[in-house]
Amino acid sequence: MGWDKDAAADYIVKHVLPQSHSDCAKFTRRAIAAGGINLIRTDYAKDYGDSLLKAGFVALPQSTSPEKGDVAIIQPYKGGNGIGHMTMYDGKTWYSDFKQRDMYPGPKYRQLRPPYVIYRKK
Repeated sequence: MGWDKDAAADYIVKHVLPQSHSDCAKFTRRAIAAGGINLIRTDYAKDYGDSLLKAGFVALPQSTSPEKGDVAIIQPYKGGNGIGHMTMYDGKTWYSDFKQRDMYPGPKYRQLRPPYVIYRKK
């Protein structure tokens, strides 16, 4: 089975919670699996970049507009929990374990804008 970004995006949209439960990596990883790719698991969301690269995703330039099935790995901000964040774009909205208002999962991320990389399966 190849990569099915529609199945991945459909999965994440249908399985979100009303609010975050700090399970962004688990929900995003499961959506990627629903799209046909099993990632190597890591302990923290911030560390999934290498797993995505090994699965055939590529890191995109910062100026690239997101597309359906893209995954963002956001590094933690100073004073935060240290886990970072992992989220998927469905073509309109970013999702993790909840529907996000933008790529950043909360106000501190929006304010401090820690480093991130968006990955796309080629």
